[in-house]
Amino acid sequence: MAEQTAPRPLDAVDRDILRLLQADGRASIRSVADTVHVSRANAYARINRLMEDGVIRGFGARVDHERAGQGACAYITLKIVQNSWRTIREELRQLPGATHIALVSGDFDVLLMIHAADNRALRELVLTRLQSIPDVLSTRTLLVFEEEELSPEG
Repeated sequence: MAEQTAPRPLDAVDRDILRLLQADGRASIRSVADTVHVSRANAYARINRLMEDGVIRGFGARVDHERAGQGACAYITLKIVQNSWRTIREELRQLPGATHIALVSGDFDVLLMIHAADNRALRELVLTRLQSIPDVLSTRTLLVFEEEELSPEG
């Protein structure tokens, strides 16, 4: 894991660049520069700095999971053995269809989002994979009936 350093403050131009790239990760340097009113060299340097500083972690596609054959979705809450987060996190990352993992406070310890082909595949994943992890004490599955990915203005 990379060493954590204090975040560099972002100015208004940096925040505008981030909003623009979140809305369209394929935007060209030229269009970013024109939109935020800086030179192409400045836009390029700022984007590189945001990447080097870890503010921008990467670029990817927003997937329509249903059209991609993953029509079932659920949030799964887990209660885990105290201090087992690092081990559990690595195992959860390996689960097929896992799209979000969070260590949280409250009545449970971990919130996991899974996309699967159907409810049968989801059930199999919960009953055979998740519940067989030694440090998982209990699970609760919340089926998602409809979801919408929010994106920044744009």
